[in-house]
Amino acid sequence: MTSLINDRVKALGDQAQGQLTEEFARVDAIAQENTVRVLAAFQKHRVAEGYFAGTTGYGYDDLGRDQLDQIYADLFGTEAALVRIQFVNGTHAIACALFGALKAGDVLVSAVGAPYDTLLGVVGAVDKGPGSLKDYGVAYRQVELLDNKPDLDGMAKAAADPRVKAVLIQRSKGYSTRASLSVAEIGEMCQIIKTANPNAAILVDNCYGEFVEPLEPTHVGADLVVGSLIKNPGGGLAPTGGYIAGRRDLVEGAAMRLTVPGIGGECGCTLGQNRLLYQGLFLAPHTVAQAVKTAVFAAKVMELLGYDTEPHSSALRHDIIQMIHMREPEALKKFCKGIQFGAPVDSYVTPEPWDMPGYDCQVIMAAGAFIQGASIELSADAPMREPYTVYLQGGLTFESGRLGVLLAVQELLENS
Repeated sequence: MTSLINDRVKALGDQAQGQLTEEFARVDAIAQENTVRVLAAFQKHRVAEGYFAGTTGYGYDDLGRDQLDQIYADLFGTEAALVRIQFVNGTHAIACALFGALKAGDVLVSAVGAPYDTLLGVVGAVDKGPGSLKDYGVAYRQVELLDNKPDLDGMAKAAADPRVKAVLIQRSKGYSTRASLSVAEIGEMCQIIKTANPNAAILVDNCYGEFVEPLEPTHVGADLVVGSLIKNPGGGLAPTGGYIAGRRDLVEGAAMRLTVPGIGGECGCTLGQNRLLYQGLFLAPHTVAQAVKTAVFAAKVMELLGYDTEPHSSALRHDIIQMIHMREPEALKKFCKGIQFGAPVDSYVTPEPWDMPGYDCQVIMAAGAFIQGASIELSADAPMREPYTVYLQGGLTFESGRLGVLLAVQELLENS
């Protein structure tokens, strides 16, 4: 490590880590609890080597795939689940869930302001091409934040319209500056929405949040959770895919959208990937804990340097994302350059802002990952707009995550 990090930055890292004993112990305790849950589910469903065999073609009678669905359903406390490598990303999985829950004449409400940028085209809030919910006759509304927090009264009023058939809650902050939502907060929101409209299905974009807490949104009233396998639940091993877990009719509706009516989840070959999905899920509680520790460490280091962070290093965590307000564009670029240098893949590349599909401004992304775009691996990205906030996430091991953060700090300090 000394060959990569100078003495000043190394001392700063040691100082930061020395002040995080309580926070790290809390993260480890949650990882232990979630590991017990995962192992119990594996034992209940008698996971065996035969589950790892893949299928081709139609994928009929894929025992490993079907049992993994049941394991996810158990872990999320739901009636059913759909875990498929055919989901290309989290946005695709969320879109399938929304299209499965809504039909022409229905209204979708986003409960915490605008959803993540890539979903704006899905709902039709912006024109990203044909095939949006708007094109199919589904109206869209959103409840704006109040003082950068969820507006519970506004949420209740919006949901009370009987035409509202689905309410979307985004657990993580996306590229907004609000705090990510805790499972308890989501539970409160679910209660308010259900009181206002018992017939509205509550869908939670759970990306970046799985296994960060001992419970998931479906344990506290959400009807459906959706996420990406190359984020938390894939444990850094899943090569692609996504999951949907929740009420059986909603899962089936999403499955019919992923494939076609009449086939749903009955097809979908696994091409020999089952072992990685199972092993990644087994590792997920530990891997997520490594990412959370990396985020906490990054926050503490940057706080010692005088930067504003969200969440603060001492705060309880609800997802793996760490915001750092870099204040100006050049500092943001330098930080991302250092993160890229700390990556095991493409460390020699210098990230530059570019016009990324699905976003309304240039985005800079630092990510040298074994799985392309895997946010559970150390990465940093940011829209090139004020307040020039970088969003750091991931870290397969704390040791490598720590090193990446310190390399980013060193780049920032040496070239200021």
